[in-house]
Amino acid sequence: MLYHPDKHRDPELKRQAETLFNFVHEAYEVLSDPQARAIYDIYGKRGLDVDGWEVVERKRSPAEIREEYERLQREREERRLQQRTNPKGTISVGIDATDLFDRYEEDYEDMVGGIPHIEINRMNISQSIEAPLTTKDTAILSGSLSTHNGNGGGTINLALRRVTSAKGWGEVELGAGDTHGPLLGMKIFRNLSPRCFATAQCGLQFSSRGVRPGVTTVLARHLDRNTMGYLQWRWGIQSSMNTSIVRDTKSSHFTLAVQLGIPHTFMMMSYQYKFQDEDQTKIKGSVKSGFFGTVVEYGAERKISRHSVVGATVSVGVPQGVSLKIKLNRASQTYFFPIHLTDQLLPSAVFYATVGPLVFYLAIQQLIIRPYMRAQKEQELEKQRESSASNIAKKKQEAEAAVLLMQESVRRIIEAEESRMGLIILNAWYGKFVTDNSRKHERAKVIDVTVPLQCLVKDSKLILTEASKSGLPGFYDPCVGEEKSLKVLYQFRGVMHQVLSGDTEPLRIPKQSHRIDTDT
Repeated sequence: MLYHPDKHRDPELKRQAETLFNFVHEAYEVLSDPQARAIYDIYGKRGLDVDGWEVVERKRSPAEIREEYERLQREREERRLQQRTNPKGTISVGIDATDLFDRYEEDYEDMVGGIPHIEINRMNISQSIEAPLTTKDTAILSGSLSTHNGNGGGTINLALRRVTSAKGWGEVELGAGDTHGPLLGMKIFRNLSPRCFATAQCGLQFSSRGVRPGVTTVLARHLDRNTMGYLQWRWGIQSSMNTSIVRDTKSSHFTLAVQLGIPHTFMMMSYQYKFQDEDQTKIKGSVKSGFFGTVVEYGAERKISRHSVVGATVSVGVPQGVSLKIKLNRASQTYFFPIHLTDQLLPSAVFYATVGPLVFYLAIQQLIIRPYMRAQKEQELEKQRESSASNIAKKKQEAEAAVLLMQESVRRIIEAEESRMGLIILNAWYGKFVTDNSRKHERAKVIDVTVPLQCLVKDSKLILTEASKSGLPGFYDPCVGEEKSLKVLYQFRGVMHQVLSGDTEPLRIPKQSHRIDTDT
């Protein structure tokens, strides 16, 4: 009843109390009415305004309202689906840099100024888009162009996919190209059980040598929550049998595969560790050995922006030599640069392939990426502040009015707490604090919340739930879009305590761990 107008005699306080009382009363009406609360939970505040916005019938039960909302969501998704495509593309540029580490002396004498000869010996560009025809039918158009040592070609494919049921789908593919000739294929996917699925694919490749059929089947099963087992059989141009186990968890990814086939028979094992950091850093290593030789690979990848991931992998093999593979993922586009360094196992090539990309990445990160990301973040914060300036000003005014209305209640609470040596909030600040990690000349952006926090004390206890503290009575957001904390200096049983809590962290005081050691 703190905000009830009848509790205040001063005309200004009475007016402010009336505004806040109406706001609280409106919120209470929504929360106490099951139908209104269900509409608010689903639609937000605009769902309570009938004018200009179609809302489901108000007299329905919350379950019926949610069911109607889900139906409307599906209809909106279907309309969105008809207008949406899913473009995917890959650009691969193969570079021959063997002249850097393995060159003939007579060739060296012919070079102008002794500059090594580096050339692009292959390139591949592929692109695909999806066009939803109906809620169950999708057309997929894809094409590719490739060249290798001056010889090139291209292909184009059209696939029609239909979802036959909740358990599977089927796909028919037509293709044509100047190197392999026409292609006719079919693919089927089916969930056999909640833990098992299978795919079957067959195709006919028409060429000047005749018709080449091919069949591929895959059977997969969940071995446990994070582990999948696969069995694959392929018959045709490169017949083989393959079995693999893939374990993917939040912190790691492990693969073990064995293949028996013509001409490739091998065993492969790979492991990837995922760091739980903001940049989603991953390090990986793999060993692959077979009739072709042995290849050891190791590398790392890291997120450099909201939509971009860069990675580098060093490949060392016999008889393949040493290669460096650089990959950049930008949204749905992939840029791949395999650089062949040497045909032999040279320690210098392995060293530069490992250290070179790391040094280059650190320099680019420090000189370009971080300044760019910092500027982008500041621009976004500035736009967010501008767009919410009027709302923040209103919230600030409401908070200041609430603090004035709390003064008398806080005085009584403090008197009661002092009489029993209870909980007294001496100082409390909320917002962004300057720390040792803050940038130079950065200022703190905090507000004094001593009064509203003391007003929440009951029976010498203060309990805050896991939610943003900017929504508490007497609080507002002093730094929109930035990380905030609550710092409290309080007294309990005549002893000083202090605590620093994150914006959305739950807080319960008093606690023994908050006690300030007077000896230090």
